[in-house]
Amino acid sequence: MTESMKGLHRSHRCTEFGVGNIGEYVTVMGWVQKSRNKGGIIFVDLRDRSGILQLIFEEADCGAEHFAKAERLRSEFVIAVCGKVEARSGAVNKNLATGEIEIRVEELRILSEAQTPPFPIEADSKTKEEMRLRYRFLDLRRPDIQSKLMLRSRVATKVRAVLAEEGFLEIETPILIKSTPEGARDYLVPSRVHQGKFYALPQSPQLFKQLLMCSGYDRYFQIAKCFRDEDLRADRQPEFTQIDMEMSFVDVDDVIGVNERLLQKVFQDAIGLEISLPLPRMTWQEAMDRYGSDKPDTRFGMELKDVSEVVKDCGFSVFTGALEHGGSVRGINAEGQGQMPRKKIDALVEFAKGYGAKGLAYVAIQADGSYKSSFVKFMTEEQMKALVEVMGGKPGDLLLFAADRNKIVWDVLGNLRLEIARNAGMIPEGQFHFLWVTEFPLLEWSEDQKRFVAMHHPFTMPMEEDLDKLDSDPGAVRAKAYDIVLNGTELGGGSVRIFQADIQEKMFEVLGFTKEQAQERFGFLLEAFQYGVPPHAGLAYGFDRMMMLMTGADSIREVIAFPKVKDASDLMTNAPDVVDQVQLEELGIAITKEEQ
Repeated sequence: MTESMKGLHRSHRCTEFGVGNIGEYVTVMGWVQKSRNKGGIIFVDLRDRSGILQLIFEEADCGAEHFAKAERLRSEFVIAVCGKVEARSGAVNKNLATGEIEIRVEELRILSEAQTPPFPIEADSKTKEEMRLRYRFLDLRRPDIQSKLMLRSRVATKVRAVLAEEGFLEIETPILIKSTPEGARDYLVPSRVHQGKFYALPQSPQLFKQLLMCSGYDRYFQIAKCFRDEDLRADRQPEFTQIDMEMSFVDVDDVIGVNERLLQKVFQDAIGLEISLPLPRMTWQEAMDRYGSDKPDTRFGMELKDVSEVVKDCGFSVFTGALEHGGSVRGINAEGQGQMPRKKIDALVEFAKGYGAKGLAYVAIQADGSYKSSFVKFMTEEQMKALVEVMGGKPGDLLLFAADRNKIVWDVLGNLRLEIARNAGMIPEGQFHFLWVTEFPLLEWSEDQKRFVAMHHPFTMPMEEDLDKLDSDPGAVRAKAYDIVLNGTELGGGSVRIFQADIQEKMFEVLGFTKEQAQERFGFLLEAFQYGVPPHAGLAYGFDRMMMLMTGADSIREVIAFPKVKDASDLMTNAPDVVDQVQLEELGIAITKEEQ
């Protein structure tokens, strides 16, 4: 039999008082974590989002009726109790914020009974993620999940406060928009009123925030929901949240300055992390050459070395062949890994093949200075000595080399570097290494489409000194684009936008758009640009990723209240699901089964 809370008002959350409140009469409410009947005395741990509080029931204090109700309590019952704060009668529990006190209960009301949950409601659950997400409403009661989501709320509040101080206005942009297929796939929403036509869900508020700059709002931000129909990974979701911003009359340094102050204040407030400014910067080219990645993890070394000059005249055809075809030969030094068993080296070769390598060359430097190598027989003694010297090799080290087109070599060694560091425990815990990566390529060649595509989006401004290369060498044009990287994860990115009509027209031309196609996709923005557009630039953070890194979670699913799994489905609600035929008919949609 459950009861109402009529006449009762919660005076405190479970951990909102301590020894200073001893003697006070309080009313608390929450969930039963566990109950222990010691015969004549019942101890109950009461839990709410603030933490755990011990209750003590004795019939002399609460009477036979309330004591009988206390005997019925089980895990996850929702209760309200009134009683007096006392010093804890037993041993002090130093692991609890309320470990020095307890509530001697005088009145108990059972507000809701509960079935036995399918897994324990406790921190650091060992329950499989699929089970936890199936019962996410229970999983969300776990203290570690609650602390992550409460921190997320606090960060959002701080972001709003800091950006307001910096003169930003919070403005919402539409969710139902026009599809502009350039980049990831859009999620489409059929229109009932305009049958045969579709809205798209925004991949970002990009076009609208640029329009807001055209409209004179000067500094805009939004904590925005965004949608991308793409293959998922641990740090990807079909719907995700951005901290999105745009600024007028600014250049690269202005955007970086605002965001460094934002990061400094937010991380200090949220987790007590002191960030020294200015943050380090590195060009895209330097990041690729040194780390094989445009989001390098700089918490450890093992940097790439270009050994193309050293091996250009050697007898190893794998190296010379790559160089003859315009590629490069690069290597990494896995210090102290020279005794790695051949079986593990073979596993690294297979790992490298997963990133496009045809193979992996290696040199294991023995304690006596001799070499175990897959290619030593093709090299002279002088060539091997020069190669090891350039790599900084010493006895006990393992040198690994890739030879191919630059893109493949970077991809292989960049990922191999991370894999070895993870397996060997080389990545220090508890460190936060921020880095700005700047001067990205404006364009990248798409083998599928046989044309250049925008590395970021079609409105990214080329660096002024590279404008003359748009016709002659588009692939060499650098962009006024910048990413903020934290511990090898892209935290956010942005760019200065094109605001001159002639440059925008040239950009569309390089991307292979006709004037008609550009007008069809982006006509409303191009029209706005005809009425006076200020120079503007912006940046967007992946809010979910930021919280994943801030809390040390393994996946962004841990910092999103109701996440999707890797096939973009929701295990709790069973979305996506079939809909009524009537709904489809109203939309003018017919589902046709694909023939096997």
